[in-house]
Amino acid sequence: MIALMKRIVAVSGKYQGRIRLAFVFSFLKSLLSKAPVGLAFFTFAAFLDGRVDGRFCRWIGIGMGISLVLQIICQHAADRLQSAAGFMVFAEKRMELGAHLRRMPMGYFTEGNIGKISSVLSTDMVFIEENCMTALADMMSYIFAEGIMLVFMAVLNPWLGLLAAALVGVVLLLAKGMRKEALADSTDRQEQSENLTEAVLDFTEGLGIIKTYNLLGEKSRELTENFRKSCETNIHFEESHSPWQRRLNLVYGIGVALVVALAMFFYGKGMLEVSMLIGVMLFVFDLFGPLKALYGQSTRLTVMNSCMDRIEEVFAESELPDMGSEHIPAADRLREGVPEVEFRDVSFSYGKGGIATTKACSENAGMEAKEALRHVSFQMNRNEMTALVGPSGGGKTTIASLLARFWDVKSGKILIRGTDIRKVPLSDLMDSISMVFQRVYLFQDTIYNNIIMGRPDATREEVMEAAKKARCYDFIMALPDGFDTMVGEGGESLSGGEKQRISIARCILKDAPIVILDEATASVDADNESYIQQAISELCVGKTLLVIAHRLNTIRSANQILVIADGEVAQSGTHGELMEEGGIYRDFVQVRENSGGWNRRAG
Repeated sequence: MIALMKRIVAVSGKYQGRIRLAFVFSFLKSLLSKAPVGLAFFTFAAFLDGRVDGRFCRWIGIGMGISLVLQIICQHAADRLQSAAGFMVFAEKRMELGAHLRRMPMGYFTEGNIGKISSVLSTDMVFIEENCMTALADMMSYIFAEGIMLVFMAVLNPWLGLLAAALVGVVLLLAKGMRKEALADSTDRQEQSENLTEAVLDFTEGLGIIKTYNLLGEKSRELTENFRKSCETNIHFEESHSPWQRRLNLVYGIGVALVVALAMFFYGKGMLEVSMLIGVMLFVFDLFGPLKALYGQSTRLTVMNSCMDRIEEVFAESELPDMGSEHIPAADRLREGVPEVEFRDVSFSYGKGGIATTKACSENAGMEAKEALRHVSFQMNRNEMTALVGPSGGGKTTIASLLARFWDVKSGKILIRGTDIRKVPLSDLMDSISMVFQRVYLFQDTIYNNIIMGRPDATREEVMEAAKKARCYDFIMALPDGFDTMVGEGGESLSGGEKQRISIARCILKDAPIVILDEATASVDADNESYIQQAISELCVGKTLLVIAHRLNTIRSANQILVIADGEVAQSGTHGELMEEGGIYRDFVQVRENSGGWNRRAG
């Protein structure tokens, strides 16, 4: 428990001083809480000696009142110092976690860790912030109180003090075994909570597909099974903890009986005065009270310990190195002949679990993993469009992801205006790149706020102009509240094409020199595709564009087409050049209308 206290204090940061000062007041409150028992002992001793009179009783009453008032003051001070500390500490921890997740490789989020992140944020941190400060205060109060009781017992009689200390030692040994078992069970409990969170997210996000394929019964059974396992895990947690509590209660009872029996023995032998015997009787029934209260909430403490482990586990995940100090040179200062973007002999493979950071790749060097890219080299000139085409799984999205530095390359370099992107701060790199993803995500906010996040300092007029260029102004103004219309989470209240155009408006407003379009027109109807093509044309003005698409009309006008197959650049050139050359590209074009997409076939 002391180790848990140290862990909580360690993560408290700038609030450590408040918490430590609260410990001081908790100690004083514990000391004062025993004052009435001490005063009662002195009263009995004075009565036996015939020293009790009106004046003595008044002073005892005054002492009782003062101890009560001071106890209230100390309790109030401790509560004021620590009552909001847990919420303030973990409010900052959530911000730190957000910053940490922002710097992690995208592979972490594709490894099935979304449920873990959700569980850490919504379960583990909530549990600790609601319980940790109260638990800390109670723990300190109980520990101090137990120490005070042992000192009082030793003062009354050293042998009784030794017996009490030995009994406390037995309780601590039992409690150690209880904590070890409870910690293992609490870990299982929190892991099942994570599994349940993941199952609920999976069920709700895929509900449309589940209904379409009539899998509601099967998926409901999976979710029900997770609820059942959670119920069983929690019941097992309580059942395995109860026997330990019974053993502790038995030790408490036997301990009190032994102390009373030894005190009576000493009194019978004349080794203990009657006043001291009365003192023992006053203190003995509260001797193990603090320990009983402390270990009575051991379940809460072990769950807190497990929560801390899971939180620290997420924080321990490796981040993408962000130690760069170089800057991407301005376009007007670029040396002649230096391309806007260059992939120079780039190779890349997904490490264990899909995480492929530099560290992961070096650690897993001996692990056989298929390379997603092999010795890829090409250049993109300023203000030109480069189109990536090819069969699914060939490496197109990987190239786009590496340019945005969602992962780091295994070997080779990616340069923007001659500067290795690993030497550039991530924030500067993101300022130079805009992305329109295959799956557009809009936040549960107004359309205006979803667009202006592209450049938060933009004026309303600039937002309107970006919407017009993205061909979404008209449909936005037709909505009940125009730009102030709230969209559902993920943009669920809008069609796919409308979301695409809003995403493009965001990119137009950002005005980054490099734009990545990841299959931006792959799943929209003809009307929306026409609008999107117009929006892309506006977006491409004065920009270097990397586009991934399956439809030829999005890439015919590209200055450069790269055919990516099996992690390599199989062909490169313009549409006309590649049609004359033959091979994979011409085969794709010939089968496109029949297949509706890119499917590699033997040529």
